[in-house]
Amino acid sequence: MARLMFVTASLAFGGAERHSITLMNRLAERGHECHAVYVKNAAQQLERIRLRGAGGIHCLNARRYFDRSAVADFASHIRRIDPAVMVAANPYALMYCWLARRQSGMHARIVVTFHSTLMPGAKEWLQMLYYRPLFWGADCLVFICKAQQRHWRRRLLNARRTEIIYNGVDLAHWQPLSERERGSKRTELGFTEDEFVIGMCAVFRPEKNHLQLVEAVAALRKQGIPARALLIGDGDMRPVIEARARALGVAHALVITGFQNDVRPFIAAADIVVLCSTSVETLSLAALEAMALCRPIVLSDIGGAAEMITPGANGYLFRAGDTAALIQQLALLANRSERVRMGRRAREKVETVFSEEKMIDRYDQTLQQLCGATLQPQAPVTT
Repeated sequence: MARLMFVTASLAFGGAERHSITLMNRLAERGHECHAVYVKNAAQQLERIRLRGAGGIHCLNARRYFDRSAVADFASHIRRIDPAVMVAANPYALMYCWLARRQSGMHARIVVTFHSTLMPGAKEWLQMLYYRPLFWGADCLVFICKAQQRHWRRRLLNARRTEIIYNGVDLAHWQPLSERERGSKRTELGFTEDEFVIGMCAVFRPEKNHLQLVEAVAALRKQGIPARALLIGDGDMRPVIEARARALGVAHALVITGFQNDVRPFIAAADIVVLCSTSVETLSLAALEAMALCRPIVLSDIGGAAEMITPGANGYLFRAGDTAALIQQLALLANRSERVRMGRRAREKVETVFSEEKMIDRYDQTLQQLCGATLQPQAPVTT
């Protein structure tokens, strides 16, 4: 068994942090000695960490983007723990791993799990110029889908070894609810059985594009389809979304749940789930969770969406921003028998490709190989 150190920017709510916590918990269950390190003191997910034996949690309490005292503290911690492998979530954590390992004089291998495709602004692209050599020297770079790997290889982002390991969901936790439970939640939310409920589970931010779903619901209702939108979440865009629904005359067809600790009953209350993101979703965990609950998915065709969805089998894809195509595909799923059939296929896809167990198996195998492998140095990649 290996001694592993998982490093995140923080333990705030976020997909990369959630992914790292799942990895360390599950690998600890398998007997690995796992340690958690987080750079900035934001610890909303701290209670989710369940390490065993000698495993521990350490915060660097960095007060700024680059904090020399935090690097020195990290270097001392590396000397105390002597990990075989350090697993950094995204470039910021990778930077701290590199600097602290060099200062510590230790020889842990470095793995980086990369969860992003889009760099939203000039600041992020400039940072990537600095981060790129750190990736090149990493012992392993893990992409989470094929589309992401293609995107970054075109931009000369690579490492000594690269892997594609899909995100996975816990099939036991994301188990379809009974019809009785589903019906009870629909009644609680004010939906009738014959209404076509379209769910969307995402923070209310502009790039998630909730407005497009509101417009699609208005169009479907004009066609005589009793569509309603169930928006699971909250955020800064809520007043704008509500105003748009009022302007289109469909405010009564909109239900907003606010933030929910357990979204499963709400997703189960929906007939299908849609995600209309306009920026790159690398591989949507929200979509995978809905698929595990036997819900067909309609996704904008960005990031790894085509690796999750086989159109007509377990959902549909549409070009990002193409509202007419979205409306057309939603109308097809107004057919109850079609969406039930496709929902079953969605669950099967998660079971065969995107289960948490398969994800953990791949990481376990990769990390153990790195612990025992002797990697030959490679020439640096040039631009």
